[in-house]
Amino acid sequence: MDCTKSGYRPEDKRIRFLVGDKAVRGVLVRGTVLVKEMRARHELGLLETLVLGHACLAVALLATTLKGEKDRLALRVECSGSIKGLVAEGNVAGEVRGYLRQTPIPLEKPLESFDLSPFFGAGFLSLSTYLEGASQPFTGTVMLEHGNLALDLSHYFQTSEQTPTAIALSIQFDSEGLPVGAGGLLLQAMPGAESARMEALEKCFAGVPSLGRYFAEGGEPEGLLAEQFGAFQPEILTSTPVLFSCPCSKEDIGARLFTLPQKDLDELRDGPFPVETSCHYCNTTYPFDRQDLDEN
Repeated sequence: MDCTKSGYRPEDKRIRFLVGDKAVRGVLVRGTVLVKEMRARHELGLLETLVLGHACLAVALLATTLKGEKDRLALRVECSGSIKGLVAEGNVAGEVRGYLRQTPIPLEKPLESFDLSPFFGAGFLSLSTYLEGASQPFTGTVMLEHGNLALDLSHYFQTSEQTPTAIALSIQFDSEGLPVGAGGLLLQAMPGAESARMEALEKCFAGVPSLGRYFAEGGEPEGLLAEQFGAFQPEILTSTPVLFSCPCSKEDIGARLFTLPQKDLDELRDGPFPVETSCHYCNTTYPFDRQDLDEN
């Protein structure tokens, strides 16, 4: 993905670690700039930023399981509520992108809380892993149980992989509704993890402060690990950047444009020009003039 398009600044990071004598793997993401960039690119309001921001933080956490440089992981939600659905993708390098199926999300009354379950409704959550060289992705799907992305992802891992998993996703907003802090945390049991150790870690996890507020106030990821999990001797494995970025190009978008039926392409050639089309993932707009269309 093209880092130069992302507006990336070095304060965002993703830390992989082990705790509890290596019985539990963890990932901690500070994604404040990622969420700010996502909001700006898609021109999102507070509700939309919250929904898609959670999804982008989630794939930043989950993509740490990937191995190959060109492997990617996609999170999809299809639902009956006013959100309609979303897509977020991430890779092992910490590059993330995503979009909402519907924006703005319709509101019948002013937002009173950050409970998103009414906006999700019934539906399905799926995770797809795209491995380089594989002909088809591996996809697992579960029904939405909570209307809360963190809880529904935990449910996914418990149901699909029988792996106890705890996830926290958090975004802090200022008085004007703009994101000022964002983060995510994942703890996942390794095979053979003792139940007593897991119960103790679950208590620590429950005591973790709001990540969005913690990072908005200048907290450091390493400090959070020491404060919350110091008794379990956290071992940091890697610390790498995380950013909102998209590899789209005029050539790629044009290739999709020219898959339209011939009748539609003929109508586009009648103008007016330029014909503009946008990338779903990052909202970058690409103009096509008559020559572009006549060459295809």
